[in-house]
Amino acid sequence: MPTPIPAPIPLEKLFAVIHEDDELLVINKPAGLVCHPTKTDEYSSLISRVRLYLGKDKPAHLVNRLDRETSGVTLVAKCDDAAREIRRLWENRMVDKEYLAIVHGHVREEKGLIDAPLGKDEVSRVAVKDCVRPDGLVSQTEFCVEKRFARAEGDFTLLRVRLLTGRKHQIRIHLAHIGHPIVGDKLYGSDEDMYLALVEDRLTDEHRRRLIFANQALHARRLSFSWRSRDVEFLCEAENCFRDFANCVTSER
Repeated sequence: MPTPIPAPIPLEKLFAVIHEDDELLVINKPAGLVCHPTKTDEYSSLISRVRLYLGKDKPAHLVNRLDRETSGVTLVAKCDDAAREIRRLWENRMVDKEYLAIVHGHVREEKGLIDAPLGKDEVSRVAVKDCVRPDGLVSQTEFCVEKRFARAEGDFTLLRVRLLTGRKHQIRIHLAHIGHPIVGDKLYGSDEDMYLALVEDRLTDEHRRRLIFANQALHARRLSFSWRSRDVEFLCEAENCFRDFANCVTSER
């Protein structure tokens, strides 16, 4: 028998729209969705869904890209001129980027700056993995504690994080570097074999139990910058599972 063709996803369920005008489309990207296509399925990537939403013959430029497992504010330029102008803002570090992260353990300091250069991890079995190394690129991440809490699974901290530079996997590497990896992070957590198990389709129930989250607990909460002679801010709340985890606690500090 022929393979059934899946029913199309209604436009309103492709993603949550935070803002839209003639030049910009701002989306709350769900965790688990890649930004660029890896399959032929037109629903399998954010940019493919954007083209379904806008029309396949319309321009669509992803200005910022989030990891597959990171949720949050993602900006799409709907014309070439807007894409060039906004990318220039990114290149000149004129965009304020704020994230929320749930990490393992209680972070001692109320706030801090992680200033640690990043480059390729040449000893890892994972080709895409980077690490802190003295000859790496300048990388800076600010953090402040929103809440320390405990659950049956252990101690955790909810952090508000700002990127001062924009290196690959920067937040994930920096938080792991100070001893507080992000919950659910398969690559920069306690065992990079978690990542290999994922890509090799051999994640077990024990792996999932140790990870706690199906996706890493990292959410791009806010983007703000000056645009067309005015200050703009786009923000969205984290997914329910993220908020529920931080709110359903046995004790709090």
